[in-house]
Amino acid sequence: MDKLKEQELIKKCQEEDLDNFGLLYDAYIEKIFNFIYYRTSSQEVAEDLTSQTFFKALKNISKFQGQYFSAWLFRIARNTVIDHYRTSRPVEDIDNFTDLKAFKDLEKETDDKELLSEVKKALEFLKPEQKEIVIMRVWDELSYKEIAEITGKSEANCKMIFSRVVNSLRHKVSFPAILFLLFSL
Repeated sequence: MDKLKEQELIKKCQEEDLDNFGLLYDAYIEKIFNFIYYRTSSQEVAEDLTSQTFFKALKNISKFQGQYFSAWLFRIARNTVIDHYRTSRPVEDIDNFTDLKAFKDLEKETDDKELLSEVKKALEFLKPEQKEIVIMRVWDELSYKEIAEITGKSEANCKMIFSRVVNSLRHKVSFPAILFLLFSL
């Protein structure tokens, strides 16, 4: 969906014509579900949290004023996941969660499991902030602008954090593993 059409739909929703929200839902349901699923590794939980995310977005669409609807929606999803972990699993910290579905899917799809294992081990040693930005950039395929809006950081800061992670990985993993991380996912 192009930005102009998206902005029109948002404006109509904000004017109480909520029938148009279904088109926004259709445009983002898969991305939001995947974003949540990668962080929960449970289809049932991901479905519930995705539903909650869109309900919150619908309820608060009149408050949306940003430039990027997708970033606003991802921020709602991120906060919904954080709330889920705070209330349902107080023992587990979401920032330490590394058993991403993406790794399981990739292991099935790739012949090079050693590279994947090497990348997974390297990601375990990242700070939560670094890991989150890498995951959003590589797996969720978000732009730096979207990541900045979601995390509340500047776009330049997000680029710098990602760049520093890649540079630090150069000393910890093989060059093919870095290429695998950046270009194969």
